[in-house]
Amino acid sequence: MSKPLLLIVEPELIKNVLSRDFPYFTSHGMHVDEEKDPISGNLFSLDGEKWKNMRIKLTPTFTSGKIKMMYNGILTCGEPMVDHVKNIATQGQPMNAKEVLACFTTDVIGSSAFGIDCNSFKDPDADFRKYGRKLFEITWKAAFARFLGIIIPRFRRLGIEQDVQQFFVDSFTKIVELRESGNFKRNDFVQLMLDINQKAEATGSKDGLKLGQMLAQSVMFFGAGFETSSTTMTFCLHELAHNIAIQQRLREEINATMQKYDGKLTYDAIIEMKYLNMVLDETLRKYPPASMISRVCTKDYEIEGTGVTIETGTEVFVSILGLHRDPEYFPDPEKFDPERFSHENKSNIRSFTYLPFGEGPRICIGLRFGVIQAKVGLCLLLKNFIFTPHESMKYNMEIHKNSQILSFQEDLLLNVKKVS
Repeated sequence: MSKPLLLIVEPELIKNVLSRDFPYFTSHGMHVDEEKDPISGNLFSLDGEKWKNMRIKLTPTFTSGKIKMMYNGILTCGEPMVDHVKNIATQGQPMNAKEVLACFTTDVIGSSAFGIDCNSFKDPDADFRKYGRKLFEITWKAAFARFLGIIIPRFRRLGIEQDVQQFFVDSFTKIVELRESGNFKRNDFVQLMLDINQKAEATGSKDGLKLGQMLAQSVMFFGAGFETSSTTMTFCLHELAHNIAIQQRLREEINATMQKYDGKLTYDAIIEMKYLNMVLDETLRKYPPASMISRVCTKDYEIEGTGVTIETGTEVFVSILGLHRDPEYFPDPEKFDPERFSHENKSNIRSFTYLPFGEGPRICIGLRFGVIQAKVGLCLLLKNFIFTPHESMKYNMEIHKNSQILSFQEDLLLNVKKVS
């Protein structure tokens, strides 16, 4: 409206804003009111020292070792998905990829973040699936709040409906009370946060997390984890259905690698799959879940060698989708080509032109978990099924114009055939 916004496109300047000169651009410009809106106190929304302290506390919970502890839980959530798709294939019906993968990620995140068995495939209207949908539903109220929040930041908190917020508050409170009242433990995000508190209590430090803070991080983990991973896998299956040779090569790698691990999809097997990495990297290039990064300048910053000053309070944007589809950095950008990310070619990608998870100190803290979740889902599906485009679907599908996470406007229908 009446205030300036800066869109930066030069990779070197992007590097300065996101990483080298990060102290000038620490804020996302979100309004936080932890009393009236507990969920707003999540890591993504926090700024300054509050963000720094929370990041330090949470970083150890997202290490490779901690993700490995959660791995079997992720794998278990894939079993009902495979059974569900087998039924679809047997009946000769098209698979709604978007819905199937959203059910899978809801089960994974519900289990990993809250320690809850959501059973989304048995009960698509279960509470966590229902409120997971509503968390990203584009209602007129959410759209208006987002528009109003550009002008008056404190109105951004209206984006989450009250019943959605209350559901997560009530659910999380019960879960924590259950954990604290007995000896029940589970390898999930809730337990990792409770362990932080136990350690703080044992050492007499003030590094523990309050109930509201734990709630905020869990809801952030749930929302970010289930929607971004499900849409990424949806986009990936869309491309693989239209690129059968790539799909078959990836299936061969999955089968060959699993054979080395006694036919099991182990954590180590997943990590070893190089072509899977390439396919997923290319999916994230063409379809980055967050199409844009925003930062707010927190103190006057002079752009080196220009004499131009970015004033305090100015919002700075980086178009991830713009970078990823720029032919200067990625020739023939509309083509789905995993070879861009081969060992030989990956080093040629210019720094700070590939940013699917952001970059710098505020890079997505849960990226390892999101990637593992997507790899497990794709491996389970591709090992068991062959996907081809449904006749009603076209290759260049329309992108949803109002979604916070990049996604197709319509459901993605795919033909499914069991691997013989």
